[in-house]
Amino acid sequence: MSTRPTTRRPLLAALAAALLVLPLLAGCVGDDAAGDPWEGNQPDTLTVATGGSTGIYHAYGVAIAKVLEERYDLPVEVDETGGSVENLQSLDAGTAQVAFSAADAARDAVAGEGEFDEPLDVRALGRVYDDFVHLVVPAGSDVRSIADLRGKRVSLGAPRSGTALIAQRLLSAADVPRAALTDTRLGLDDSIAALRDGDIEAFFWSGGLRTPGLTALADDVPVRLVPLGDLVEEVRSRYGSGYRHGIVPKGMYGSSAAVETLAVPNFLMVRGDMPDAEARTLVSTLFDARSQIAAQVPSAANLDRVRAIFTDPVELHPGALRYYRETKD
Repeated sequence: MSTRPTTRRPLLAALAAALLVLPLLAGCVGDDAAGDPWEGNQPDTLTVATGGSTGIYHAYGVAIAKVLEERYDLPVEVDETGGSVENLQSLDAGTAQVAFSAADAARDAVAGEGEFDEPLDVRALGRVYDDFVHLVVPAGSDVRSIADLRGKRVSLGAPRSGTALIAQRLLSAADVPRAALTDTRLGLDDSIAALRDGDIEAFFWSGGLRTPGLTALADDVPVRLVPLGDLVEEVRSRYGSGYRHGIVPKGMYGSSAAVETLAVPNFLMVRGDMPDAEARTLVSTLFDARSQIAAQVPSAANLDRVRAIFTDPVELHPGALRYYRETKD
């Protein structure tokens, strides 16, 4: 069970007042923008399920909370979690109202497959940025491909995380049985500490560029990313076209060359029964504050109205869809 230190920030009552000026900030908006999206039923707390404290999900969630704090007056809890699968389960249970998830985990959730015993009634607010799969080893490691992990002590990611899901799919595509390695099942923070201490020899991480925890690790210990690009087509053929080729640029985490890897989109998710006005307000605020959030989380600069609607096979929430229709050029 993952630990959950939280960031609590008093946030959102200026909602009604702030919404009056959103048309000036966000472009063409609908008539409901001038009202109270919670219609007098403002929740005591809005909980955002993110990820480990050194990953981008958490940083993005904290940045969103800060924006909401400045504009409104609703208490927001930024919840540190194991990642995508746990976040989606929290949405379903009602313990979170907003959550980050990788597209592959979200696809399983709406289909009732993998870690999900039945389909979940969840929707996307939008595609926010893409994750890149990192297979991290010490710079002097003899691991040059995923096949070289046989016999090694490896973290495949925290239980109920998107990292664990995609790591297992990569191993399967490479015909490397999970039993062929020692899996420690650690989250990002613990994986970083274990690699630094020599307790593991490699770890997987699926996250945006650049991930703060990996940047700090590379500043302390020379590390290297193992290329995964040769497995992309096999993963796509087995698990769907949501996966794509990705490149970690030269110089990232001290690398001397660009590294080919697997990339997967990330969605911001809510329950299907969230009121339309509330979902629309969250999306409009996200776009309106994009530059402010990107100053803290560079991946947020990739938020784009054209790309954000591509969340297939996960449906856009009707409130989000209304925002995109009303603000299209």
